[in-house]
Amino acid sequence: MEPESEPKYVAVSPGCLTSGHSSLLSPLSPDALQFDEDDDLEVFSKGAALSDGNSFSPLMLASPSSMINQYKFEDEPDVKDIFVTVDEPESHVNAIETFITYRIATKTSRSQFDSCEFEVRRRYQDFLWLKSRLEDAHPTLIIPPLPEKFIVRGMVERFTEEFIETRRKALHKFLNRIADHPTLTFNEDFKIFLTAQAWELTSHKKQGPGLFSRMGQTIKAVASSVRGIKNRPDEFTELGEYVDAFSQKINVLDKISQRIYKEQKGYYEGLKEYGPVHTLWSASEEELVDSLKGMANCIDKCCKVTDTLNLKLSGELIPIIHEYVLYSETLSGVFKKRDQIQAEYDYKVEASINKKADNTDNLKEEIEKLEDKVECANNALKADWERWKQNMQSDLSATFTNMAENRISHYEECLALWESFLSSQTCDFQMDTKE
Repeated sequence: MEPESEPKYVAVSPGCLTSGHSSLLSPLSPDALQFDEDDDLEVFSKGAALSDGNSFSPLMLASPSSMINQYKFEDEPDVKDIFVTVDEPESHVNAIETFITYRIATKTSRSQFDSCEFEVRRRYQDFLWLKSRLEDAHPTLIIPPLPEKFIVRGMVERFTEEFIETRRKALHKFLNRIADHPTLTFNEDFKIFLTAQAWELTSHKKQGPGLFSRMGQTIKAVASSVRGIKNRPDEFTELGEYVDAFSQKINVLDKISQRIYKEQKGYYEGLKEYGPVHTLWSASEEELVDSLKGMANCIDKCCKVTDTLNLKLSGELIPIIHEYVLYSETLSGVFKKRDQIQAEYDYKVEASINKKADNTDNLKEEIEKLEDKVECANNALKADWERWKQNMQSDLSATFTNMAENRISHYEECLALWESFLSSQTCDFQMDTKE
């Protein structure tokens, strides 16, 4: 197969890097997390404007040196044997579309890889392919979620560097969740995704399940839902109820967190206007000059502290909560697949009891295979569930703890600023009294 032609690069500045790791820690706006499953800005008209002042800033798009370099890989081979980095987004243009690709850099010591380092470029659709293949190969494992499709609504200008950076971070986390998973990390499609060149990956994509195969799976899923599950183990019923409750709570928490951020953003914008008013006022009040300027200075410093808090809220809390909103949807899908496998087994057993089948020997063989399939599915889900739950509790606990510390720090700094202002005013008042 001939390699596909290399797309034309636009709005690229590989050599323009931010210092340190600031781009990796840059905040995520909740506006960049407003998604809609029906729309996608991954592909849009070639004629769409990409060069407006808010889009594709080289300082935002170009990442610092690969995160791989932050790890002392040689010093801890027994701890982790594969490192994956997603960085350096680039805009591509061809005759049909404009799209974004990301550099995927991999460093590994695993013997099944032909080399210890790989570097490829992937677009969002390639990540969708990988997720789909993992779901097909491991139907009852909890596959990490991908960032959702971005809402278009005719507003191309929303395809900004902030959205690209938000997506880059989410894709980076997606691949590293897979790399850290004890089963998914050894999936052959994951290896192909990390190592194959673009034309090779295109060839592998064509080897996926055909249309009729996918239609058959859909028909089975619908049939299972119609028949229902009569013999679901109690433990999976309880897990399903837990997932439903978790989904409701995390969705509410996601909405409230974003609303709080918007309110705090409004408070910050108000502070930005509030301080300068005192400075302007001081020009016409000679006796209040020091007090007014002191107020303006205090408000200005509180404004900066509040902005820092908002950045931490949008960069540390909201993305984690939203990721687990997506995880709750994944969990619901996994439980449905488990039920689908059991429903197929129950149907065959019922058919055998009612002697509806002509060839009972073949039916018994099918039942034995389906029984093994159900047992494997149950064991895989139970093991992955425990792993996921531990990770979830650890992630959310750390996130809430950090946010509590950030809140305390914010209020302590603001309190210190206002106490300093009050102290200065008390001293001035005492001096005026003595005079």
